[in-house]
Amino acid sequence: MAPQDRISRLAQQIGDPLQNASQAPEDIQKGVQQVVRGAFDRVELVSREDFDILMDVLQRTRSRVEALERQVASLEAAVEASSTNAATPVEAEVPPAPVQPSSTTKPTADGAE
Repeated sequence: MAPQDRISRLAQQIGDPLQNASQAPEDIQKGVQQVVRGAFDRVELVSREDFDILMDVLQRTRSRVEALERQVASLEAAVEASSTNAATPVEAEVPPAPVQPSSTTKPTADGAE
């Protein structure tokens, strides 16, 4: 239903009891309140308290998402830097020369060479 049709219907529902002015003002007020309350229920309004709570949750969630985005960007930069470093040749250190056993033999405990 179009919003204009809802407003027209609401105005008609409020206006009908007012045309019969012989009713007691309390009855008219109760009828109007019921019509307005029913209209508000159909438009799915939320209370200010619920709205404030949801806005707080949204703000905390947004802050958390932004922090996670920064963390992901930092990790991606670290991965990119490490892959860049691995791709460039690094001067390798020359390992020390292995120790060669000497050509002279040492005497054994029994005195034989």
